[in-house]
Amino acid sequence: MLPKNQRLRLAQDLTATVRSGVRSGRRNVVLYARHRETEEFQGDRFGFIVSKAVGIAVKRNLTKRRMREIAQVRRRVDGDVDFVVRALPGAAELSWEELNSQINSALAAVLRKIEAR
Repeated sequence: MLPKNQRLRLAQDLTATVRSGVRSGRRNVVLYARHRETEEFQGDRFGFIVSKAVGIAVKRNLTKRRMREIAQVRRRVDGDVDFVVRALPGAAELSWEELNSQINSALAAVLRKIEAR
C-alpha cells in the first residue's frame, strides 16, 4: 500500500495533473504526469481513476489494487512528480504482466516528456 503522503487523494490534485500534465496512452491505460513545484511533499505521488466502464465493482477494485502495487514498486522517494493512472475498459481483462508492462511503458514515456520540458 502506498503511504498516505504519496497518494493523490484530492479531486483538485487529480484534475490539475490530468489537465496540465503530460500524457502517454497505451491500449488499456493512460498515464498523466505533472512536475510538482511545491516542496510540501517528498517523493512521487500517485492517483488512480477507474470508472464504471471498466466493469463491476469487483473488477474495478482488483484493477485498482494491481495498479497500486505497480506504483508502489516504481515510486521514487526523491521524486517530485504527480502521476495519475486512468484505467480504460479493457484493463480489467489484462494479466498482471500485461498491465505491468503497459504502465511501466507509459511511465517511462511521461518521464521522458517531463525531462524534455
